Amino acid sequence: MSSVEFAHFMQQCRQNVDQALKNLMPTIPEAGQTLVGAMSYSLFNGGKRVRPILAYASALAVGEANAQVGDGLHSVASALEAVHAYSLVHDDLPAMDDDDLRRGKATCHIAYNEATAILAGDALQTFAFDVISQAESLNAETRLQLVSALAKASGAEGMVLGQSIDLNAVDKTLTLPELEMMHAHKTGALIRASVQMGAMATEQASTAQLRALDVYASAIGLAFQVQDDILDVTAKTKTLGKPQGSDEQLKKPTYVSLLGLNGAHIRANDLKDQALESLTKFPENANLLRKLATYIVDREH
Repeated sequence: MSSVEFAHFMQQCRQNVDQALKNLMPTIPEAGQTLVGAMSYSLFNGGKRVRPILAYASALAVGEANAQVGDGLHSVASALEAVHAYSLVHDDLPAMDDDDLRRGKATCHIAYNEATAILAGDALQTFAFDVISQAESLNAETRLQLVSALAKASGAEGMVLGQSIDLNAVDKTLTLPELEMMHAHKTGALIRASVQMGAMATEQASTAQLRALDVYASAIGLAFQVQDDILDVTAKTKTLGKPQGSDEQLKKPTYVSLLGLNGAHIRANDLKDQALESLTKFPENANLLRKLATYIVDREH
């Protein structure tokens, strides 16, 4: 697959999920327009849409020829992005990372206020589950499985647990297994869910395929965080879209602080190789997932 074809696929996925999100946004009375504004501000602020793109690519990997246009898959992609957006809104709050900048723009609590940001995050989270429950092109059993997968990935067994561990790890030294356990939950859980849910939405993925895709997703979920830690050190604030060196300022344990910059690069590439190895039994349909593994490790923001 050429770089041009891959770039076109990524752009098409972004357009698909953006349009789906706009179509699915709830209709709220005029008194709630500030809330809707904060939700939209957080959803449409220039995100890379990595999680929806992974869902679309995963669907294609198990043979869903029309993965880019399936209504059920659009709902899954939208729900994943809504949960991701909610997590960033709350992650940026003064009680969490206390960030003023996200993707080069004021964070939600700066653009609005802290209370509105909290409520917008709450609304985005519940919106995600409503979107899946209303995806009538998917059968009821599939919708239930998708809701369960997203709940586990985003709640106390997944992303929220990872955030809690992260907050308690400030100014502490973690071992590599401890660091990876934290990030397997904080960052990796939703990435794993994205790959799994994309395949599940086709309603034709085999158990063996889902198992292999989970190995892939576990590896790239960690690789994504390794590259984030590298970029926090090497990228400029303008490119990164948030203050450069913020993890160091917050005294957070990172792959770079534990392994050094060169060691972090080696770890990221090892994880990429693990992800690619897990796809050996997949045909060319999985080439997009293969390209995404490389993209995640090579991205510059």
